[in-house]
Amino acid sequence: MKLLAAIGFLSFVSLPAQAQGPKACEELKDEIAKKLDAKGVKGYTLDIVAKDKDAEGKVVGTCDGGTKKIIYNRTPASAATPKKEETPKP
Repeated sequence: MKLLAAIGFLSFVSLPAQAQGPKACEELKDEIAKKLDAKGVKGYTLDIVAKDKDAEGKVVGTCDGGTKKIIYNRTPASAATPKKEETPKP
């Protein structure tokens, strides 16, 4: 009886997730960027690529019905913060 109740509960809980349907890539990319920014993550890129394309980085989401994926990459520290040039002292 407990097993039947658990199965019923889990199927009820998963309904809202299925009702949302597939997300548009730009919408999901914006949501991921907001979460990263809220955590204080700096110096990254999020790229949308085809599902079957090899791309460097970590897959952080899929979109457009699973036909595309969002790739997270850290940018080099030197590109994020330009190096200051020192002026020679006379």
